[in-house]
Amino acid sequence: MSEEQVIRELREAFSRTYGGDGCRIFFAPGRVNLIGEHIDYNGGHVFPCALTMGTYAAVRKREDRKLRFYSVSFPDAGVIESSLDDLVYKKEDNWANYVKGVIWAFREHGYAADSGFDFVCSGTIPSKSGLSSSASLEVLTGTILISLFGFDADQIKNALYGQYAENRFVGMNCGIMDQFTSAMGRENRAIFLNTATLEYRYAPVELGSAKLVIVNSNKPHELTSSAYNVRRRQCEEALQDLKKVRDISALCELTPEEFDEVKHVIRDEACLRRARHAVTEEARTVEAVRLLDAGDLAGFGKLMNASHVSLRDDFETSCFETDVLAEEAWALPGVTGARITGGGFGGCTVNIVEDSATDSFIETVGKHYTERTGLTASFYVVSVGGGPREI
Repeated sequence: MSEEQVIRELREAFSRTYGGDGCRIFFAPGRVNLIGEHIDYNGGHVFPCALTMGTYAAVRKREDRKLRFYSVSFPDAGVIESSLDDLVYKKEDNWANYVKGVIWAFREHGYAADSGFDFVCSGTIPSKSGLSSSASLEVLTGTILISLFGFDADQIKNALYGQYAENRFVGMNCGIMDQFTSAMGRENRAIFLNTATLEYRYAPVELGSAKLVIVNSNKPHELTSSAYNVRRRQCEEALQDLKKVRDISALCELTPEEFDEVKHVIRDEACLRRARHAVTEEARTVEAVRLLDAGDLAGFGKLMNASHVSLRDDFETSCFETDVLAEEAWALPGVTGARITGGGFGGCTVNIVEDSATDSFIETVGKHYTERTGLTASFYVVSVGGGPREI
């Protein structure tokens, strides 16, 4: 669906739901991480980019303190009502908790909205795909608050408050990467981000005659009820063991060689494998950006493949379905690299595919995936997009 179609649908839904018009339209992008998975909370670098896919909202300020939320994507949920005086997590509020959480997080940091608003959203990010629909919604909400109420918060604060909301309000112990990428995205650029310090630089995504293809396994993942938080605890346990012999504050401070020297002090075998992934993924990410800077797309693709193997074997956040997608991609000519992206346990793979091979890639991977899993994959040929904006 084109942006014009989404906006038209939004305006119609807003008028149908709340009456009248006078709404303002906002957008925030989703993201895909090219490499550097599950190390944003281990002090490592990541290399994500914003997408032209994202979340849109139509918003109109109210005279009272009431909040009303409606999603075109979840019409059966109807209008979810709350108020600025009742910003608490409620399971029955479902997706609206992300919006309420950001309003709460801004207030916690001294940016209190002085009136409510009516809100309708719609998105082009597949739900539960691993392309950060939740972070997109959080950054979208923050962008709306900054604009509606004249807050002097910048987009880095917006990202941090989005993460704060997801950690403290929703209860998902995520790192900063998703919100930062959505808030700070730049067209045709990826972000080389040190999640420990928030130091970053933009790097050109020069794919030449290739394209980014996102493949959705259509096996949904529920990160808040999955092993995501368990993985994070295992990394923290490994770090505590390593601190007994090394003066470090994060796993990704170690090189693979340094890790090999001290890994024997990690008492639990699963924790050791989680830590090994973090350390080696950090090394792969730094090397991957160097290779891209040098124009070595083939070398970058090999590191993508190795990243998937590490996520499959050491971090165990891949699954049968995403392994099938990666294996089928690796077997095809014209595929530079393929790996699972996002939190894992389902979701998507990101692939670099030559233009001339894109059609056959979609046909062959789709056919073999259905044969092996019984599921139907969805394919998205995507572009690297910019950050949040009012339209």
